[in-house]
Amino acid sequence: MREKSSKGMSRRQFLGLTGGVIGAAALASAGIRFNLVRNEREISPDKIELKDQETDILVIGGGMAGLFAAVKGHDAGAKVTMVVKGSLGTSGQTPFAKGIFTYDPLTAEMGLEEYLEKISASALNTNNRTFTRQMTVNSQARVDELKEWGFFDSPLCHKAFSKPVAERNISVVERVMITHLIKEECRIAGAAGFSIDDETIHIFNAKSVVLCTGAGGFKPNGFPICDLTHDGSAMAYRIGAKITGKEWNDGHGGSMDHPAACYDNWGDMFERTPGTNGMEIHHDLGVDANYTAYVKGNPVSMGPGMEPAEGGPYIPEGFGMNNDKGPRPTDSDSGPGGGPGGPPPGGKGPKGGGPGMSSSASGGASAGMAIHKSEGIVPINEKCESHIPGLYAAGDALGSYMAGAIYTQIGSSLAGSAVQGAIASEAAAEYCSGVTLPEIPPVKIKQIREEILSPLNRDAGYSPAWVTQTLQGIMIPNFILYIKKEGLLKAALSYVEELRDHHTPMLKASNLHELRLAHETANMIVNAEMKLKASLMRTESRCSHYRLDYPEMDEKNWEAWINISQGTDGKMVLEKQPFGTWPV
Repeated sequence: MREKSSKGMSRRQFLGLTGGVIGAAALASAGIRFNLVRNEREISPDKIELKDQETDILVIGGGMAGLFAAVKGHDAGAKVTMVVKGSLGTSGQTPFAKGIFTYDPLTAEMGLEEYLEKISASALNTNNRTFTRQMTVNSQARVDELKEWGFFDSPLCHKAFSKPVAERNISVVERVMITHLIKEECRIAGAAGFSIDDETIHIFNAKSVVLCTGAGGFKPNGFPICDLTHDGSAMAYRIGAKITGKEWNDGHGGSMDHPAACYDNWGDMFERTPGTNGMEIHHDLGVDANYTAYVKGNPVSMGPGMEPAEGGPYIPEGFGMNNDKGPRPTDSDSGPGGGPGGPPPGGKGPKGGGPGMSSSASGGASAGMAIHKSEGIVPINEKCESHIPGLYAAGDALGSYMAGAIYTQIGSSLAGSAVQGAIASEAAAEYCSGVTLPEIPPVKIKQIREEILSPLNRDAGYSPAWVTQTLQGIMIPNFILYIKKEGLLKAALSYVEELRDHHTPMLKASNLHELRLAHETANMIVNAEMKLKASLMRTESRCSHYRLDYPEMDEKNWEAWINISQGTDGKMVLEKQPFGTWPV
């Protein structure tokens, strides 16, 4: 049915004249009901039951970081419960990773200190050397354990992950989306979420929580990792944790030959067994290809011999990719990959062309994701601890800056997740030994239940799928997310603030699947606001952050990370933390 404005113009005619997001915003201001529909519920919110359980350590996430957090927390003497949005070892980024870095001081190509210096040189000082060192010296021990569990014997992770978990009889709750972290008396008290399969809300009362929720994005097409939505960062931000790294961007591209067939883009990666990586320092997954596309027009050739546009992002000498800015090394274990537009670290080139191989490639396939380990909860020490007592994070949920604001070492992300998961959970176990289980008041549980089910209880509202598509239209354009300048960032921020203030409170859900989408959409909107505000604040270009209006690196004013927290008025507060320091 066609809707008409008071002036008699049809909705289709109006959109045809104005186009895209601008047309949608103008329609709303003209008084036309746009995508606000009655909620035809398939389940009754009143019949959804509560289920509660107690534990010492609650590990949220079932990837590489979550695996080692669960195992090492248990081995340190704590009772551990793992809750996974998908299934153990089969969702998130872990099944996608095929290379893990390992450092053996007896056979390494360079000494530890020389290696750390070169990582910092590639990262333009943006890395936290404590976490770089920690990953390097502990990588071999984690790889040895993975070998024992059979990780390198199969392209699938589930069996290898299940072995140590089953041997320890660790409780695993799968297909439950955690929506709330719970804080009582200024310390962590657990978490809450709902089952995607049955009508149950889960309340986990815990002494400590280790977030292993991975990174996130805006559900872009053309990339296998399209289901990560920054849930961990959003939940932690809402209870007072500090979040960092939102201005940095992952630069993976996709094939325009198969733009929506994400598995076709990456060839046989998902049929390959994992391998190990040695020392191989890069300056990859930045935005130099995005800049070339911006200057020369899309599509551009994004493989060996690519002619970069003049100017653009700075690449330190000796760390570049097949251009005059410096050679790019290759890895004997994993084959080529890991560069802007190329296959992910550890992967081979796609079948019949694709990123890095095809004559036509498109950026933005991982839109919304940051460089591995460069965004997430701000750590206050080397134990992966947050500002909130009892709350820890590991892997891509921790803003450790292990590799800095650029991808510097193939396989280091998987190794870092394993190392940090172990360290965070061992620290959490020590914390648990000195505290009692906090009580969650019934009134808090009632409030959380209402907040979880609010999209189901809404009689009418906006579809989360439509709001997500609107958000994608705002954030994913190359000239917003990757090639930045003040005017466009501010314009995008105005749209995102509208989604935050008006559309988020009106998200609706008719079933459990839509309920998950509604909470994911709300989390992505929070993340979008963070990305735009951090990008506006950093008035320089460095690593994977590029400003057309501030194209040079500013070593005087910007030798610092940006942290974001929620102020007492509910608004975002942004602050600098100098490189090489811990937060106050």
